[in-house]
Amino acid sequence: MEIRSEHDGELKILVEEGQTIEIGTKIAEIDDSIKKTVRKVAETKPETIEKEAPQPEGKQSDREKPQKISPVAAKMLSEAGLEAGEVTGTGPAGRITKADVQKLVESGRVSEKKKAEVPIKTEQVKRPQETSKPLIQKLSTAGRSERRLKMSTLRKTISRRLVAAKNETAMLTTFNELDMSHILSLRNKYKEPFQKKYGIKLGFMSFFVKAACIALAEFPEVNARLEEDDIIYHDYCDISIAVSTPKGLVVPVIFDAQQLSLAQIETKIDYIASRARDNKLTIEEMTGGTFSITNGGVFGSLLSTPIINSPQTAILGMHKIEDRPIASNGEVVIRPMMYIALSYDHRIIDGKESVSFLVRVKELLEDPSRILLDV
Repeated sequence: MEIRSEHDGELKILVEEGQTIEIGTKIAEIDDSIKKTVRKVAETKPETIEKEAPQPEGKQSDREKPQKISPVAAKMLSEAGLEAGEVTGTGPAGRITKADVQKLVESGRVSEKKKAEVPIKTEQVKRPQETSKPLIQKLSTAGRSERRLKMSTLRKTISRRLVAAKNETAMLTTFNELDMSHILSLRNKYKEPFQKKYGIKLGFMSFFVKAACIALAEFPEVNARLEEDDIIYHDYCDISIAVSTPKGLVVPVIFDAQQLSLAQIETKIDYIASRARDNKLTIEEMTGGTFSITNGGVFGSLLSTPIINSPQTAILGMHKIEDRPIASNGEVVIRPMMYIALSYDHRIIDGKESVSFLVRVKELLEDPSRILLDV
């Protein structure tokens, strides 16, 4: 996980890699004595600095002085697509701070183009080539060797949560299938102008997120959670999207998905998926979802029973699109079909609500114009 430093200095690691420690244990500290030494040298020997870094011709007043900015603020500006010149620094000597950047974004004084990009800005991340040896090697016919590998902390957490979900909820799964013809046709027709305008591909997940938000508003039990003897209902849709990474499954959240357009949802998905694969997700980005969606179809799954992401009460499973013969208007036709599954906690959600929710999602996706009109 990426942690941003509040000031410069030398990082000193205090624990060994792979070591298990108690929560709250100091794992590192930043020694800023080097920074202070450099500043002292610069103050006492200005002629040395002058000689090592000669200044261009002209008076000092004619040259533009570099604007001071904290490392955290610089990172935020880069992610938001903003320039330092757009921010008024309120720190010492006009230094731009994290609070200054946040204030600019929240004030609405950003240009319309950049204002639209700020909440959905994507990162172009160059991923390093894999240099480590694979953990699982090809089987050899020459012997019967075994390997013992310590389970990672992430894998242990995933295992513990999945077992708890199975043991602590009355989980059931209901299934349905939907005809993807109209979504495929819509996607093929508009995928090029969509990508040209928004800089992102039009996928299937945005349609499922929008359909789920509409259905969740109609069946609030599916968007609730159980807390002791109380049911907590949510009047918003924070949709958790399951993302597979080399280290395991993570579930980052699209907050207030009910307020986002298809383009914003697709950009958010691309953003959080890239951060997940590069191990840059923060705890805040993975906390607080009210409903989950997982897509096993990208790996070829035809049908499955997804496990609830506690403390949520339901999860929607997408699967592989496959051409199958179906009956339509008294004739057998070939259609691109997808099985969908809804696993739910029967303590809160009855069979009627779960089935009706899935039928509503099917209805919206088989006629995407209903999503735009919310009918």
